[in-house]
Amino acid sequence: MLLIDDATKKQFKKFCEKNKPKDMETAIKYFTIFGGLDIKIDTTIPLKELIEKEILNKYSYLKNELTLFTGGYNVDQAILSGIALGDRRTTTSFKRAFVSFEEGMKCVEKLSERGVIEVEASQHFITNQRGDNKVAKKLLFTTPFLRFWYAFISPIYKGIKEGKYEEFYKNYENREAEFTDFVFEELCLELLTDLYKDDKLKNSGKYWDENNNIDLIARTTSGKLIAASCKYSNSKVKKSELTNLKNTCKEIGFEPDIFVLFTKTGFSNELKSLKGDTLKLYTEKSFKLLLED
Repeated sequence: MLLIDDATKKQFKKFCEKNKPKDMETAIKYFTIFGGLDIKIDTTIPLKELIEKEILNKYSYLKNELTLFTGGYNVDQAILSGIALGDRRTTTSFKRAFVSFEEGMKCVEKLSERGVIEVEASQHFITNQRGDNKVAKKLLFTTPFLRFWYAFISPIYKGIKEGKYEEFYKNYENREAEFTDFVFEELCLELLTDLYKDDKLKNSGKYWDENNNIDLIARTTSGKLIAASCKYSNSKVKKSELTNLKNTCKEIGFEPDIFVLFTKTGFSNELKSLKGDTLKLYTEKSFKLLLED
């Protein structure tokens, strides 16, 4: 049912091979919901209609399958929803679930062993910083579908079970953009890895501390440092996005050799004029690279 043993790139490739979306925009949009769920869907059907057909109307079946997979314990379910609805930090996820840090970490260990989630640490060492042990780790679902389920389905299961979907649609419409951003970041990391095959990424991931956040940072085999911003937006990305990224890097004392911007729609002419060896720009069309062997 779930492709938990596959990395995000492989899940995305299998999704596209099985469902044949017409373009990368459709692929990313539908993968955000159905990624990792090993079923065939019709991507020509509007997304909300497809969610109702394949998920909401099949709630009982999917719930039983997920209970077998996750264990179905109430505390575990609360933590999973806490992860999906918050900033993914262990501390805030446990707070949302009303459990102590010790109890929460015991649940995380069990859920990690089952392949439901993974533990992610800030890549402080790429920036030559210490103190990452003081920064809360984050928790990552192994498939987009699991994150969708625990963000939008599990918290309001009673209404969905009774066939009342109004609350789901309201919640989904309010958080759709934010929800898509995260999966887009994961795909961007996979694409960044493929883009640097000639100078492979030695280390890569996300950076965060109490005050700053960088979507992606990396160090290549040759020692080049990369900082990237990922924005899944209908508006063209402007130079201000690059400025903000540079300011954040300066704030934490990180000096990248290359800045990379990923976006859905495109870039302003001013930003495109700056493109070169130290600035790389990629739109969703570039994600076709993930489908190659």
